[in-house]
Amino acid sequence: MIRVLFVCSQNRLRSPTAEQVFSTRSDIEVTSAGTNRGADNPLSDELIAWADLIFVMEPVHRTKMQDRFRRQMNGKRMICLNIPDDYEFMDPVLVDLLDRKVSRHLPSGPTASDPPA
Repeated sequence: MIRVLFVCSQNRLRSPTAEQVFSTRSDIEVTSAGTNRGADNPLSDELIAWADLIFVMEPVHRTKMQDRFRRQMNGKRMICLNIPDDYEFMDPVLVDLLDRKVSRHLPSGPTASDPPA
């Protein structure tokens, strides 16, 4: 089972949407966090240690993680999705964008747009 961490700034819109979208897959575990102080679920050493694969929404998130969590990030695979903070929680356009950008980095399996079994 692959453990996937989604990261944005406040953990209110993009990363929780990604967590929700991919939470139905049985082949991965997912959670989300934010890099900013005051994030709904702040990024921590423990979350980074837990994750096998980390998706950040923007380059600024990658930079913050590399600056603040350099030691914990050693050897972690991090992918920047380049998704700006232009969407509401579960916006259908955001869901489609996440599905297209994230799914190709995950094992073959159901995508977010597949109906539940």
